[in-house]
Amino acid sequence: QVQLVESGGGLVQPGGSLALSCAASGSIFSINTMAWYRQAPGKERELVARVTSGGSTNYADSVKGRFTISRDNAKNTVYLQMNNLKPEDTAVYYCNARVMVVRGRLHEYDYWGQGTQVTVSS
Repeated sequence: QVQLVESGGGLVQPGGSLALSCAASGSIFSINTMAWYRQAPGKERELVARVTSGGSTNYADSVKGRFTISRDNAKNTVYLQMNNLKPEDTAVYYCNARVMVVRGRLHEYDYWGQGTQVTVSS
């Protein structure tokens, strides 16, 4: 079994910064892509940023230049640094990881964190 535990959400004023982290633990052989998604009330879950095992990144247009995703492969942890936050960034942020697990042979599974609330408001 694999668990993803997120931390770092909270309330921040517009223009402020927050940093999220997500640590994966359990029966992990390796982790391919790690990503952050978000879901605002009444909206579908959307990709915020993604990072491959090799460090390649991509971002939603709405967060480019403001958010930075990074990962520490030794710690199986992904981070999201969020700067110049806007009210429209308010959402529940979810960590996602595509994890290689040995069950007889290697399988790739998709895992999600429990979500952390980010609220941007004055």
